[in-house]
Amino acid sequence: MSAIAKRKYTLEEYLELEKNSEERYEYFDGEVFAMAGGSPSHARISGNVYSAIQQKLKGGNCEAFNSEMRIKVPKALPYRYPDTSAVCGEQIFDEISGQAMLVNPVLIVEVLSPSTAAYDLKDKFTEYQSIDSFQEYLIVSQDKPHVIHHIRQSKRKWLRTDIEGLEAEVTLESINVTLSLREIYERVKFDSASTTN
Repeated sequence: MSAIAKRKYTLEEYLELEKNSEERYEYFDGEVFAMAGGSPSHARISGNVYSAIQQKLKGGNCEAFNSEMRIKVPKALPYRYPDTSAVCGEQIFDEISGQAMLVNPVLIVEVLSPSTAAYDLKDKFTEYQSIDSFQEYLIVSQDKPHVIHHIRQSKRKWLRTDIEGLEAEVTLESINVTLSLREIYERVKFDSASTTN
């Protein structure tokens, strides 16, 4: 994610840019950030997570979305583009300037990139907590088989678990799906010092 044209944008200008562009952008406090293509590892991991979740949810009450789905974030209006999200039960969408946004995700997944890691780990997580339905946050490392799993315990309390190693699993309680880290990291190559198991 990189900022474009060093100037402040109004929300209306940002929405017009989004509507008339093939690219995707996120908006925060007057700045517009291009959602640039990620590394091959980022693309593989994002695709693996989305595909595995989508496959395991078939025929059920929940549905997964890839990074094309906008998520309405009250603390970071108008929306964000997580790598994967999921919703259960009735799907609620809002619209702003012709752009549809999912209002009620229960799960959000972000794959860390060197340029956005600090933001995804702290600020973006705080912003996502302003979504009433949001119950689970999965942060996936690109550099080694390691995920950070947050589960909401109460309005202001989250339980963090770090899970490492290709033989480990993570259970996503909000959608009743278990993923192995081997599934998440299929076809991803690490340097030998970064892998466990």
